[in-house]
Amino acid sequence: MEETAKTIAIVGAGIVGVSTAIHLQRDGHNVVLIDKSGPAEGTSFGNGGVLASAAIVPVTGPGLMRKAPRMLLDPKEPLFLRWGYVPKLMPWLLKYLSHANAKDTRRIASAVHGIVGDSLTEHLALAEGTQARRYIHPSDYLFVYNNRAKFEKEAFDWELRRAHGLEWDELNAEAFRKYDSIYALEFGFATRLRDHGRISDPGEYVKHLAQHVVQQGGRFIKAAVSDVARENGKVTGVIAGGEVIPCDAVVFATGVWSGPLMKKLGLKIPIEAERGYHLELWEPSAMPKSPVMVAAAKCVVTPMDGRIRIAGIVEFGGLDAPPSKAPVELLRHSARRVFPNLTWKHEQEWMGSRPAPTDSIPVIGEVPHMKGVYTGFGHQHIGLTGGPKTGRLLAQMISGRTPNMDMSVYAPSRYS
Repeated sequence: MEETAKTIAIVGAGIVGVSTAIHLQRDGHNVVLIDKSGPAEGTSFGNGGVLASAAIVPVTGPGLMRKAPRMLLDPKEPLFLRWGYVPKLMPWLLKYLSHANAKDTRRIASAVHGIVGDSLTEHLALAEGTQARRYIHPSDYLFVYNNRAKFEKEAFDWELRRAHGLEWDELNAEAFRKYDSIYALEFGFATRLRDHGRISDPGEYVKHLAQHVVQQGGRFIKAAVSDVARENGKVTGVIAGGEVIPCDAVVFATGVWSGPLMKKLGLKIPIEAERGYHLELWEPSAMPKSPVMVAAAKCVVTPMDGRIRIAGIVEFGGLDAPPSKAPVELLRHSARRVFPNLTWKHEQEWMGSRPAPTDSIPVIGEVPHMKGVYTGFGHQHIGLTGGPKTGRLLAQMISGRTPNMDMSVYAPSRYS
């Protein structure tokens, strides 16, 4: 390990950025956290709130090519497309769909598991000694189906999970009802995975982590970063708000906004905005026991502080279009379907953009041909789950330590 303390600029104050900052501080470095909006103002605010170590199977599983056209034409399916955006989307989409096969799905699942497999442990270690710890709740994570036959149709996904050490209990209708009676009677089968967790307020959780960074001597700057300052192939600073902020290294944890910044560094990374939505049911008459993936509705239900969050939906339409009405209405329909006897005081809607690389694998590591520039983005659906480990791995690399796992699968050099 290098013993000299460095000054590290971290661009992006979501879960990946603040995790990296905390781990770097613990290694003795000085950190400058920079964000154009503030901590947890993007997907780190609006995610499903589950520490979903079981979420290793990408959207591009086998059979997607066959199912996608039907899903796009059915308003009750959680896949939406703004048709005017198709010409711009098409180059990315063709590469994305090329991975919808069994071989690539196994490869992607293995890579994702390396980042999310020990999520609860990583979050507890990250938040130790901070005010953010109170938002972490160890819990089960359930996948709920109409019946066993529906579960068996996903045998490929579950065998992938088993291959990576995940274990589960199977609950029939009676056992599931005994576990949690809040759900509709149509759901007659569930799998229960233990040793997962949930964050009861993701936005506040990340904000408290960012406050801890400042309390430990870090700086926070609210500004947009436009480029890096460099000399002889090495970063010397970042350009934020028209000013150069000197640093020895920089980490870009800027989600879907990373693409244009990487182009300035000579790296063309095919990344798209996968627009996700959530609907919150405030002051509900009852609360679910644990977070649940409702397989029939393809949405995640998570108990949070004072409300239930229902999250999901995949929509492709770019970064600039306003939220669509249909995805929110589908979530509203799912809420009534899943909780037929539930009442609540009011609702809150949200839309954000998940960073989706064509191969569904996060981009983590040092940028080729530019010493001192690191990336930590592209986590798609597993940003909250994998943020702390991503930050720890980046801190190890910046501090001159070799991570005890193969990092080549995540390396930005795969796009050079």
